[in-house]
Amino acid sequence: MASILAGLVGGLLATVVMTALMMTIGDDSPPPTAAFWSKYVGDDPPAEYMMQGMVLHFLYGTVAGIVFVLVVPLVLSVSTLTAGIIAGLAYAIVLFVVAAVFWMRLVLGMEPELQQVVGFLAFHLAYGLVLGGVVGLNVL
Repeated sequence: MASILAGLVGGLLATVVMTALMMTIGDDSPPPTAAFWSKYVGDDPPAEYMMQGMVLHFLYGTVAGIVFVLVVPLVLSVSTLTAGIIAGLAYAIVLFVVAAVFWMRLVLGMEPELQQVVGFLAFHLAYGLVLGGVVGLNVL
């Protein structure tokens, strides 16, 4: 079984890569975590809570990496690089569905356009690729 350290490091590194992609090829809109902060904590528009949103984003991504090493090996192998990547991509799809359906639609009441949804999926797949790769390397 992969270590919690591998999940922590993998989740953090995967979040860095995901965030870099979001900032490079995204639409410059505040992340859903900034919208969450705006709706439930602050009184200003989401753009005013970019820093808080990024902190939440990194916290979620890191915790999701830990959850990955604790839960995914119960159903999928992560014992090799290839298996880790496949498991990471499958996990990313689950995270995307939870984020898109539960968080964006139900919690935040957002109705993203198709282009945003496709980007959101691509960013989550990049996250899963990196997370699964780090965990599958079995070096931590």
